[in-house]
Amino acid sequence: HVQLVESGGGSVQAGGSLRLSCAASGLRPSTDCMAWFRQVPGKEREGVAGINSDGSVHTTDSVKGRFTISADNAFTTLDLQMNSLQPEDTAMYYCAAHRGWNCRMLGARWYQVARPDYWGQGTQVTVS
Repeated sequence: HVQLVESGGGSVQAGGSLRLSCAASGLRPSTDCMAWFRQVPGKEREGVAGINSDGSVHTTDSVKGRFTISADNAFTTLDLQMNSLQPEDTAMYYCAAHRGWNCRMLGARWYQVARPDYWGQGTQVTVS
């Protein structure tokens, strides 16, 4: 079965950096794609960045140029490098994965359209 476990969250001052990691098991790069989401209490979960097995990546406009998503070829590790953090980046961050044709059809932008099939438990990021 698929398991996703995030780590690397914490508290940082505005302008600082954090690197989130997600340890994944049970994923199949041939059929799966991965992404990072975030959620603030009282708001809907928001897609931050996605990656496909061909190495293509996409980041949402609000973090473009500041956040970088990466993964190993086997999809056992998913990272999110976050630079120039701002208070509005404060949220619970979730690792997620999707399995199916959307990964091939939508590529790295899948997270903006398709619902993830698997979620991690989340890691808190606080920027002050």
